[in-house]
Amino acid sequence: MKLPNPKWRQRPGLKPLLAALDAAGGQTRFVGGCVRDTLLGVDVNDIDLATRLMPDEVVRRLEAAGLKAVPTGIAHGTVTAISAGMPAEVTTLRRDVSTDGRRATVAFTEDWREDAARRDFTINALSADPVSGEIFDYFGGLDDLDARRVRFIGDPLTRIAEDHLRILRFFRFHARFGRGEPDAEGLAACTARANDLMALSRERIADELLKLLALPEPEATVAIMLDHGIFKPIIPEVDAIGLGRLQLLSSRERDADVAPAALRRLAALLPPDPDIAADVAARLRLSNKALKRLTAAASSDHADAPPAQLAYWIGSESAVDRLLLGDGDARILDGWTRPALNLSGGDLIAMGLPQGPVVARTRGEIERLWVSENFPERKRLAEIARVAVDQALRSSQ
Repeated sequence: MKLPNPKWRQRPGLKPLLAALDAAGGQTRFVGGCVRDTLLGVDVNDIDLATRLMPDEVVRRLEAAGLKAVPTGIAHGTVTAISAGMPAEVTTLRRDVSTDGRRATVAFTEDWREDAARRDFTINALSADPVSGEIFDYFGGLDDLDARRVRFIGDPLTRIAEDHLRILRFFRFHARFGRGEPDAEGLAACTARANDLMALSRERIADELLKLLALPEPEATVAIMLDHGIFKPIIPEVDAIGLGRLQLLSSRERDADVAPAALRRLAALLPPDPDIAADVAARLRLSNKALKRLTAAASSDHADAPPAQLAYWIGSESAVDRLLLGDGDARILDGWTRPALNLSGGDLIAMGLPQGPVVARTRGEIERLWVSENFPERKRLAEIARVAVDQALRSSQ
């Protein structure tokens, strides 16, 4: 079987890169996702190359060819090559020396099959000759790809013991590429070893979980994960009620033609409680920005505000989240931009307010009234301001 020749194989920077790495001499191949996705007819963004060349030789050859070499993971054999502005990951063939479920100690090898054997799933172990297009399949990945089956290479329990994150990857890849029920042997192994997830860093768990939730239709896979206790060690708050909210949210996203958002979907899975959302965000070590979005989605602040007013107070992104998680129409906010309150503290002082805390307090009251009237133009804003200033002056007397 030959690898098709889609647009990504015609990128200007690819030919000199392959020449530098002696692809014609059999030293370098396409590997992993770019091979898998091409065979599935999926657009390829990232190009990964495996090579028999040692990392220092890769760097030497790239620089000799006038290409940029970035040692992004050179201790583990990975160099990022940049050719005509095109980045590609180049990794020397490896074999595992030892693993502990979180990281691996590797040694370099020249054996293509040995390198493929350390990968997680058969569909990710495919490689292809860049010149002839010949595909190399050591573990039945082509058959699994045709069947849309995600299957561990070798014994699933062994693969999971090597890297516990493969539990979550099994479900993410099934949600993305699988058809029907998951591979029974793989599912049984993931279920048996679910508690191993507790040994992983929270950042790795969050990254994998959010990738899963960002897929077009993750609901069926999330249901399987819930049924098999996969969430219990990491997010025990997820339950059948949360699954129902996720299913409804995904339907509403599709109806409104709104792109999936992983944090919005995570909010759907959790009870609608800002404290719980904050606790989960901290547990997963999400960024402050992600924490704010997750808690805003779970909050009931400004619950009765019309969409534009809600967006003004909590931001359009969070407002869309709340509308989709509730029963509002998120399409109302298409193209919405936040109006500016053209009234400064200096304007209020010019109207007679003394300097001090009363200025900020009065401006805040004016802002609330202005928003509640759907952002009227300057004439009405001036009237609101005049009344608010007069009231503040009377109150200070």
